[in-house]
Amino acid sequence: MVEAKRKQKILIADDSEMNRSILADMLEDEYEIMEVENGVQAVAAIDKYGVDLSLLLLDIVMPEMDGFGVLKVMNDHKWIEDLPVIMISAENSPAYIDRAYEMGATDFIVRPFNEMVVRRRVVNTILLYAKQKKLMGMVADQIYEKEQSSNMMIDILSHIVEFRNGESGWHVRHVHTLTELLLEHLIQKTDRYEISQKDISTISMASALHDIGKIAIDEKILNKPGRFTDEEFTIMKTHSAIGGDLLRDLPLYQDEPLVKRAYEICRWHHERYDGRGYPDGLKGDEIPISAQIVALADVYDALTSERCYKKAIPHEEAVQMILDGQCGTFNPLLMECLTDIADQLPTELKQGIPEESNRRSFYNAAQEILHHTELTASERTLQLLEKEREKYSFFAAMSKEIQFEYNVSPCILTLTPWSAQKLSTNEILVEPRKSDSVKEILGLDNWQVLSQKLRATSRENPVITHDCKISYQGEQRWSRIIAHATWSPEEPHEYQGAIGKVIDIHDTRLKLDVLEQLATHDRMTGLLNHASAKEQIIGRMAQEPESAYALVIFDLDHFKMANDTYGHIFGDEVLKHTAEKLRQSIRGVDIAARVGGDEFLLFLEYREELQPIIERIFHALTGRYEDFDISISMGVAEAEMVGTDYETLFHCADQALYTVKRSGRGHYRFYDDTMDKMLSVISPIDEGNEEA
Repeated sequence: MVEAKRKQKILIADDSEMNRSILADMLEDEYEIMEVENGVQAVAAIDKYGVDLSLLLLDIVMPEMDGFGVLKVMNDHKWIEDLPVIMISAENSPAYIDRAYEMGATDFIVRPFNEMVVRRRVVNTILLYAKQKKLMGMVADQIYEKEQSSNMMIDILSHIVEFRNGESGWHVRHVHTLTELLLEHLIQKTDRYEISQKDISTISMASALHDIGKIAIDEKILNKPGRFTDEEFTIMKTHSAIGGDLLRDLPLYQDEPLVKRAYEICRWHHERYDGRGYPDGLKGDEIPISAQIVALADVYDALTSERCYKKAIPHEEAVQMILDGQCGTFNPLLMECLTDIADQLPTELKQGIPEESNRRSFYNAAQEILHHTELTASERTLQLLEKEREKYSFFAAMSKEIQFEYNVSPCILTLTPWSAQKLSTNEILVEPRKSDSVKEILGLDNWQVLSQKLRATSRENPVITHDCKISYQGEQRWSRIIAHATWSPEEPHEYQGAIGKVIDIHDTRLKLDVLEQLATHDRMTGLLNHASAKEQIIGRMAQEPESAYALVIFDLDHFKMANDTYGHIFGDEVLKHTAEKLRQSIRGVDIAARVGGDEFLLFLEYREELQPIIERIFHALTGRYEDFDISISMGVAEAEMVGTDYETLFHCADQALYTVKRSGRGHYRFYDDTMDKMLSVISPIDEGNEEA
């Protein structure tokens, strides 16, 4: 029996049910139709089903996110390279049409629809992309064959070295796999080393040559079953310099990236991060990152493999030996990477057969091509991407950790399948802040604190932690959320979202950390509480009494109106908004706290003129939150005028604030001694009126 040909899938995004119905009637005989009614749903559907979609029919005017917003997201995520878009709209002005084409739309159809035009343009667009995929497949096949041949030659050469050394034929392949895994994880942690996907492929391939210098070492020394004598060890150590010399003296290819990386690895993979390695005694990041990573991969495989002079050490014990410093000193960042990937190493190494190694190199090269061309991905690339997705889901489930990805625009929270099952919710949550699941599992207070912490990160310091109670299937459990903020690659860098995981807090030490956090910080805003801020301020002034300090106290004008008009939940959101604005307008060394109610405190050290600093902070805090105008009154006291006694400093700032409120609110004043006289004549009746 002949199997029916699978229909290609078209996504229709239009807020009008009538328009969707008309288009579906025109196309459903030949295509499988999916429908969404706004831009946010369209983005979520592309994110989930993108590999299976053949075409997007996209309206311009839609609620929540319009068609141009969808095109922007598709460009940001490179989806526009894989999924053709036909715009459908009654808006037919040249400005709309030009903008659609500039943002990557393939075609533009104006309503009302002509069935013949719609069918023809849909067919033409899908055929065009099919031809591009075929061309990409041809190019990718050539790259694959080239990668396969290159890896084969290096495998043969490295096998010769292993044969003389009496090692198993898997050592070089294991080092290749380990190097690639460590590099992939390293670039997720930091951009300190500027490593591209192409660099990962090159370094991983070059790692196969790390011990090529051993061909010059006497076989009796290479395969000696016992401990080396001092003289034998001195001879053995020369293999790294010999390998480097062999590559340096090649008559050709000196400018090739592969040769350059191989030279770094051969010569310096026995250097140590503390400077006690050989042959050149390099220290820290004087050692190329390629050599640092291969050194770690080499040590791990040497420990876990059987050699003529030792038995294989179990995986867990080998990792612990490396982390404990029993096998040399390594870059702390690489130690973190090793810890993060430790659980998956045995499985990865078992799967690291030559064919898989070649395909991984091919995948990296294909990714580079996709980044620099307008060709769409071949079927082979799509299959590899799907395989990577399946592998990620598998390891996420095996880790027994809740793992998530969060995108700011569009606002989508994505959970791994295991995580969604564990939390009894959906894998994709659109607008999570409004989601009932997020409210029930995490709570809006925790969501707000997480958002604030992530937005306060930088590309240099992207990782945050947050301890809180999370609802696991109805049970409240203390958990630690660890998240890595993601940033756009273009200048200026923009915060895009985060990836992260949730772990249970078991040991007492972490629980004490949580209790300490609760004791020193204001629960609602995440700022310090008054007592903790006071302690830190007194300590700062005692340690550096010669510095210039200022204490600022401010509160929100007419805050009671926000609670009375919009409710206390809205009032809490205003306080959180103000706290976030305060964080954004000060430096990391400044001390900020919520004193109580709508009153806040700021302590800062300054070297230049103080007034411009106060002016900038004051204007940063005023503004608007939804329908509520935020106005503040602020008092400032300078330590050089009133002294470094905390109580006096606080009292003077408070008097300056009170003076502002007596004179109309909505501005700031610096304390001076005239305020004492003015305040001393205020009658009890005046005070009562002020409170009223």
